[in-house]
Amino acid sequence: MSTPTFESFTDQSLDEGFDEIIVREWAPQLELATHTHPFDVSAYVARGEYWLTVGDQVKHLKAGDFFRLARDVPHAELYGAEGATVWVARAN
Repeated sequence: MSTPTFESFTDQSLDEGFDEIIVREWAPQLELATHTHPFDVSAYVARGEYWLTVGDQVKHLKAGDFFRLARDVPHAELYGAEGATVWVARAN
């Protein structure tokens, strides 16, 4: 898949039923303890890297990676040395 633009990410996300599109900037070395969200997520890592832990599985996500996470799924996040920019589509 080619590198998306924010516009193409937004258009595709809205077509898929997501109703809120945001850009999140995460600080270097930020660690977020296990938590949940009351919305489904479809996301694209635009810059940087981080580790997403769901249960016993740790995913190393870096620039260019897409991922999805269902609402109410417990997860933790650890951001890399440069932090990260993540485009996030939410289905509230």
